[in-house]
Amino acid sequence: MDALMELGQRVLAQQPFSTLLGTRLTRLEKGEAELELPLRAELSQQHGFAHGGVLSYLADNALTFAGGSAMDVPVVTSEFKINYIRPALGSRLIARARALHAGRRQSVCHCDIVALTDEGETLVAVAQGTIAAMSKRETP
Repeated sequence: MDALMELGQRVLAQQPFSTLLGTRLTRLEKGEAELELPLRAELSQQHGFAHGGVLSYLADNALTFAGGSAMDVPVVTSEFKINYIRPALGSRLIARARALHAGRRQSVCHCDIVALTDEGETLVAVAQGTIAAMSKRETP
């Protein structure tokens, strides 16, 4: 495992919410990230598909990993927008994010979220966000 992936694994392990959900970081390269989340009944809404908040969480985290790896500094999400395309049904969600532009202070990133079923992958949501470098006084 390379140093960037090791760092990403440590960061994810420090996020109690990610640990609670069972999120896995499956790929991290400069400016690109992939997160996976097994779907289970507790993550569903009343119609039986993944809750929109689960998709938003996954997009937010993937965008931040992609932007942070592109900028190589501690970061936080400044803003993001998500479009839900179709119900998320299947065994697993996969969020693939990439930095579209990275500067010194911010990175603009895109994320596709797919649901994995026996038939393959289905695009269920897309997101775009701005990831901001933390100032020295904000960094713990």
